[in-house]
Amino acid sequence: MRRTGRFPRAWTLAVAASVASVCVSLAGCASMTGADAASLDSIAELARAAGIAPELVYTTEVDGYDLAPQSVGPGAADGMSATWFNSSTGAMLTIRSDSGELTEASCAATPLWDAPGGAVTCANEDGVWHRSTGGIHEYVAVRDGALIWVSGMNDASPADLLTAAKKVHVPSDAELELLFSDVPKTPGEPVERGDLPEDGDGAPIDPTGPGG
Repeated sequence: MRRTGRFPRAWTLAVAASVASVCVSLAGCASMTGADAASLDSIAELARAAGIAPELVYTTEVDGYDLAPQSVGPGAADGMSATWFNSSTGAMLTIRSDSGELTEASCAATPLWDAPGGAVTCANEDGVWHRSTGGIHEYVAVRDGALIWVSGMNDASPADLLTAAKKVHVPSDAELELLFSDVPKTPGEPVERGDLPEDGDGAPIDPTGPGG
């Protein structure tokens, strides 16, 4: 289990605020579901351009919550992160995927995303891991060597988080298209500078002024 990356708290709150404002302004974000999982090739075509491992692309569904496509992107290591927003309550839930496995010992030893300093209580609940500390709850679904961590903000209820964890699945073609609808389809190209010499140490060439 890697879970090596951790976003700064300020960055997480900024993204949450952006998700909320965009969803409210649009009177609800997009929501689609599909029955059949998309092919790995289809997933890879979109995921790799975003720096996400195809085998770590997952989605979920919870009544009242809509995916905020602008929240979808790379997470820890080569996993993905995505947020769903409830426009009626303002609650948000986020899934973050990573490679690895979880045991009872490692479950208790891994800090919660939103409470890195608290002692963690772990229990298997309806086929997913329920992790809690100090009234904060997090759930982890295990799927084919992948761990999908589900956390909430703005008073997202433990019941909603549990539902999200239980319904984690590989996206259908329609869900895949929605997931990556706001993600660049190709990796960003480096910007070429016209003031760099072809030879030498690569320092910019400043034009000669009146003083030489």
